[in-house]
Amino acid sequence: MKRVVFAICFFAGAAMASMAQSAGAHALAGSGALETSRVFAYDAMTAKTAPNGAVGRNVFSGSLATGEAVAVHETMQPAGTVPNPAHRIEHSEVIVVEEGVLEFDHDGQSERAATGSVIYVAYGTLHAVKNVGDGPARYVVIQIGGDTNK
Repeated sequence: MKRVVFAICFFAGAAMASMAQSAGAHALAGSGALETSRVFAYDAMTAKTAPNGAVGRNVFSGSLATGEAVAVHETMQPAGTVPNPAHRIEHSEVIVVEEGVLEFDHDGQSERAATGSVIYVAYGTLHAVKNVGDGPARYVVIQIGGDTNK
């Protein structure tokens, strides 16, 4: 979870790159959570287990003072987990790999991202991530602009 702090800081730079796409985005419910600086304690994040065994924790969602919609969550995929099917996003994402090895399928390509790697998913990209390692894969997703409330 050490990288969550890095990930939260990292999204600020990525948010600047997505300002044009988020100009028309509406503020998310609960946007007041991002009006002041604060810590989002890991222990306070409710873990939800999906039918495929992946465990997710929502960190926050809201809008930055500069107007970009932002949502952050952490996911842990056990080894051998059947991933979510490829999906197209209407926002940008930065994915920080905290542990394990992910296969990132996008635009007809497949790339590997190991611990410490950062994946950038551009607006409108059809993509999927899959744990291809021997142990769990844990990663933080920072959604910026567009439809981050979905």
